[in-house]
Amino acid sequence: MRILQKLVLDVDADAAWRALHSPATMAELYGPLMRLESLTAEGLPTRWEPGADAPVRYTGLGLGLGTHLISIRDRSTSDSHGAVRILRDVGTPLTGPLATLDVWDHQMAVSPLPGDASRTLWRERLVVRGWSAAALWPVLWSMWQWRGARLRQIAPTWSDGADG
Repeated sequence: MRILQKLVLDVDADAAWRALHSPATMAELYGPLMRLESLTAEGLPTRWEPGADAPVRYTGLGLGLGTHLISIRDRSTSDSHGAVRILRDVGTPLTGPLATLDVWDHQMAVSPLPGDASRTLWRERLVVRGWSAAALWPVLWSMWQWRGARLRQIAPTWSDGADG
């Protein structure tokens, strides 16, 4: 099952790319509904580096929602409009309801908006599979709608260096 999102954000693609690599900024997408916390004593890194793994816990309304191993991979490609940078989380849910999924493949792509390089074309794709995917899809889809709204809301702040 897939969830796709395509947004135009009021920030340039370089700032969006930096924000994608900021655990604090990405955690802000889920607020105030959920919190993202590190499972390590060191806490969340200031920046997710390609090839790095980060075990995290999700909580919401005081309840543990599960843990996830975030594993970051970066790549660049191009389309008919130019350069596209892609961050891919190839990690996996470890505990909680999402751990019933066999596949978790989350990709986020940023590129300058064609005709307006001061804005970003943001594309996301989440692919999930497993015996619970059909039951979890509506919840994940709703969460992605929340993420989209939060992205539009906070993205303009990334250009002032607030993206970590």
